[in-house]
Amino acid sequence: MIKPILRQIISYLSISCILILLFSCVNKSNTNKDHLVFRYNEHANINTLDPAFSRTLQDTWVCNQLFNGLVQLDSDLNILPSIAKDWIISEDGLIYTFNLRNDIYFHKHKLFGKDSTRTVVARDFTYSLNRLKDEKIAAPGSWVLNKVDSFKAVNDTVFEISLKQPFPAFIGLLSMKYCSVIPREVAEFYGTDFRSHPIGTGPFKLKRWEENIKLVFRKNNHYFEKDETGKPLPYLEAVAITFLPDKQSEFLQFTQGNIDFLNSLDASYKDELLTADGKLRGKYAETVDMIRGHYLNTEYLGFYLGSQTPEIQSELIRKAINFGFDRKKMMIYLRNGIGNPANGGFIPKGLPGHNPSIGFTYKPEKAKQLVEQFKNESGSTNPEITLVTSSNYLSFCEFIQRELEKTGLTINVDVMPEATLRSARSNGKVDMFRSSWIADYLDAENYLSIFYSKNFAPDGSNYFHYKSTQFDSLYNKAFTVTDIEKRKHLYTTMDSLVMQKTIMVPLYYDEVIRFTRKNVKGLGTNPINLLDLRYVQKD
Repeated sequence: MIKPILRQIISYLSISCILILLFSCVNKSNTNKDHLVFRYNEHANINTLDPAFSRTLQDTWVCNQLFNGLVQLDSDLNILPSIAKDWIISEDGLIYTFNLRNDIYFHKHKLFGKDSTRTVVARDFTYSLNRLKDEKIAAPGSWVLNKVDSFKAVNDTVFEISLKQPFPAFIGLLSMKYCSVIPREVAEFYGTDFRSHPIGTGPFKLKRWEENIKLVFRKNNHYFEKDETGKPLPYLEAVAITFLPDKQSEFLQFTQGNIDFLNSLDASYKDELLTADGKLRGKYAETVDMIRGHYLNTEYLGFYLGSQTPEIQSELIRKAINFGFDRKKMMIYLRNGIGNPANGGFIPKGLPGHNPSIGFTYKPEKAKQLVEQFKNESGSTNPEITLVTSSNYLSFCEFIQRELEKTGLTINVDVMPEATLRSARSNGKVDMFRSSWIADYLDAENYLSIFYSKNFAPDGSNYFHYKSTQFDSLYNKAFTVTDIEKRKHLYTTMDSLVMQKTIMVPLYYDEVIRFTRKNVKGLGTNPINLLDLRYVQKD
C-alpha cells in the first residue's frame, strides 16, 4: 500500500506532468505556463460531474465550470441572461417564456458526428428538465421543479415554462446548476456514467478525472461569453484540482505556492494566518490576498420539538440557551472575527426580510432566572440536555457548554460523523443538534420553508417538527405577493414568530472568506460562495 504522504506527492507530480504535456503540444517554445493554470485543493472530494446530482458545494463548484443554464447570477446575485438572451413573465406570474441564443455549442464529442459538436436548442432544455424530474433517475435536484406544471420547446429558440401557482423566486431557482442543459444523445449513451463523462456548454471541459486523486479541466475554446472589451472567456487555459484530505497539508501547499487559493478558515491554521481581529498576519501580507463578503448561511442549534425531554419542551430552557452565551465573544475567539453574531432571526444578513432586532442578545442574568424558574416549576434540580454535533463544530459547542454551565444548565456534547448526524436529525433521533442552512436560491422563502408544517422531516427539512397555523397561513400568503416590500414584511413577521417560540438558536451569519496568492486576479466572491473562474487571471 502506498503511504498517504507518498500518494500525495505522486498526485502532485502526476498532475504537473499532465499539464506540462498538454501545454507542450500547444507551444513548445514557452515552458512557463503556470500563469495559465488555476490550482486548488478539494479536501472533501467530488462525488459527481453531473449537474442534476450536484447537491454539495464542491460538486456545484466543478459543475459551474462545465455547464450553463437558462440564466445565471452575477456577484451581487442579480439574475442575468445565460443561454436565454431574454425572457418574458406573464402578468399572472404563471408563464415564463425564454428566448434562447442560437450560437451556443456543446463541448465536442464523437456522438455529434463529423463536426463533433452541435448547437444547443430548446428541446435540449425539455430533455434536461424531464431528466431532472424523472423518478427513475432520482436526482436530488428534482425539487426545484415542484412548482412547475409543464414546459415545452415552442421552436428551436423559444422555451416555455408554466407554473402551478405564482412563485416570484422561481427565476432564481433556474440559476441553480441542477437546471443546466445537457445533450440527450450523450447522457443516454453513458447513462449513470455521465457523472464521469460530462458534456456541457461551460467555459471549461473535462480533460481527466482520477477520483480522489486529481481532476483536470481544459479551456473550452468555443465558449460563448466575452468580457466587456470583447475578449473571449475564460482567460485561463486549465484548472487543476487535487484532493488532499488534511486541511493542514492543504494550507502548507498554499503557503508554498503549489495551490492558488484557499476557501476556508480551518481551526488548524486560523491563528497562524489571521490576527484575533481578522487581519492577515504580517508574514503573509506580501504574498496573500484575503477576500471577505456576506455568505447566505445561518449556523444554528436546533431543537426537536417531538422529544419527550422536559428541557426541550420548555420555552424557558430554550430561551435561557439563547440568552446564555456571548455570540460576539464566540466569533472573536473561535473565528477570529470572521462572520457576524446572529442576534437577529434565522434569515441571514443580505436577504430581504432580515431584521437584526428580533433575536436574542447576551443576558446571562436573564438566562439564570429562566433556568431557576424551570427548576421551580418542574421540580428538576439539575436540568440537562445533550447537544449533538460533528467534529468540525466541536469547539463552538464546547464554548456554549461552558457558558451555559454558569446558568445552572448542563449541556452534554456528543460528537457524530456528519452523515450519521444528518440521518439522526432527519429521523428525530436527536433532541438538540448543530446545523446550518445555506441558501439554495435568492429568496428568504428558502429559509422559512424549514419551519412550514408540511415539510416535516424526514420527507422535508422541518427537522424541528414545528407547527403553527399562523406561520403556515403567512407562508402560503407570501406566494401570492409580488411586491418585494410587502414580501419582506411577511418574511420578517414569520421569522419573528419562530424566534418567539425559540425553536432554534441562531449562532452566526457566515462570511465567504477566500485567500489567494497575490498573482491571482479576478476571482472575487459572492453570497452563495459559488466558484466562478471565467474572469480569473494569474500574473
